[in-house]
This record gives sequence, structure tokens and C-alpha cells, in this order.
Amino acid sequence: MVFVVKIGGGKGINVNNVLEDLASYKDFVLVHGGSDETNQISEKLGKPPKFVTSISGHTSRYTDRETLDIFSMVYAGKINVNIVAKLQSLGVDAVGLTGVDGRLLEGFRKDTIKIIEGSKRKVLRDDFTGKIEKVNIGLLNLLMSNGYVPVVTVPAISYEGEPINADGDRAAAAIAAALKAEDLIILSNVPGLLKDVNDPNSLITEIPKARIGEFMDVAQDRMKKKVMGAQEALEQGIKRVIFSSANIDKPVTSARSGYGTHIQ
Repeated sequence: MVFVVKIGGGKGINVNNVLEDLASYKDFVLVHGGSDETNQISEKLGKPPKFVTSISGHTSRYTDRETLDIFSMVYAGKINVNIVAKLQSLGVDAVGLTGVDGRLLEGFRKDTIKIIEGSKRKVLRDDFTGKIEKVNIGLLNLLMSNGYVPVVTVPAISYEGEPINADGDRAAAAIAAALKAEDLIILSNVPGLLKDVNDPNSLITEIPKARIGEFMDVAQDRMKKKVMGAQEALEQGIKRVIFSSANIDKPVTSARSGYGTHIQ
């Protein structure tokens, strides 16, 4: 059965390690991020990244039009092309896609975002972010049935036809749900969900689906959105979600064999 792998975009992630392992598989979709690379290039271009915290406590990149252009250049350009080229060199017939292509990932652009800055609440009106609500499953099936491996990244596209920044983990969850995938494997620079983010030995190895909400408070920073994405995927019929490390030997195979945090 098909499975979906999401490679995070944080600092210190060994992407080639994941791709070399994936080359031995068929019937998968790869989703990738690029946050650290985007931060570095934004700094070089004189547009330092800005992160905002919503009133619900979630931190995200503030994406005005200029930031969206940089974001798209890095994700859809440099990173996606390099991943596709590496997979091709490994014998995988990969095809790079953004959520804009063929309206692969579609949703609404948020008109306003309510944030907390210091002790004050503010409203942002020029942000290009949104939530994915639709996946063009026909496009994915067309590619996969003809032997291609989709390599997908945001931006997504709004119903009005605007590119929008959307969370990569939740994009992977939406794709996995649409494909009725067997596994959604989310790889990052940590071994999984940790009780203590400073202690890699505090790994939580198993979470029953019915109890996932209890672990939302355990998750910190970016891991909180990963848990949200996992919950959404499981609610839509995915059998298993795995959080694991990209930096171990054969990361995909290890994750499917029991390493990391398994939610099922």
C-alpha cells in the first residue's frame, strides 16, 4: 500500500540519508519542508524572518507578499529541484510539485490573523497563509499509476487562485488521508515525541489514537503542529502515524520497523 513521508525543514536534517533509503521503495509520496534554508536566505536578502504567535498559542512564519516570494523560491525552487535530482540519480522517477500545480493543495486564505505580541493582541491583514482543505487526488493517482513519485511542497493555492503558505506537516497529513495511505511518516531532527525536549532518552514510543489529545501539551514548538497533523490524519482513516529521526541509519525502514513514536 501507498505511504507518505514528510521530511522536515529544520536545521541539521540529513535529507540525502532519507532519499537513499526511499530509493528502495515504490508507491510513496514525499513531502518536504525548508524552514531553516528559508531563514538563511531571508537573512541574506535583507528580509529577516518574522514569526508570530496566534492567540491559540501556535507559532508560525509571518508571510507577507515579499516573504511569500522568498519562501516559494526556496521551497519550490532550490530544495524541491535538489531533492528531485537526487532521487533521479538514485533511479527514482520523481516529479516535483507545489500545491499550486494543478491545484494539488487547495484551501482558504485567512483574511486576518489574530496574534499576541508581548502583552498585546494585534490583527494582521496582509498575511498570505491558509489551511489546506482539498487535495487533487486525481493528479497524484495519475502520476503514481504511471510510475512517477510525487515530491510535494507548499505553497498551496487559495480558492481565489493566490499562492498561500500552509503548514507542511498538515499538508502531508491531508495528502495521506486523501490517498488512504497505510503510514504517514514524519521525519525531523529528533527521534520522535519527547517528554523532555532536552532529553532524547525521554522518547514516547507509543500513543493510542484515542489518547492523542492528552499528548498535545507534551508537544513543544513545531512538534505541536506535527501532533495536530497526526490527529487530523488518524481522524480521516490513516492507520498509523510515525514521528521519527531523519538522521539514523535507514530512517524510513527503521520508522516502519518500530523506531520513533507510533500513533495508531
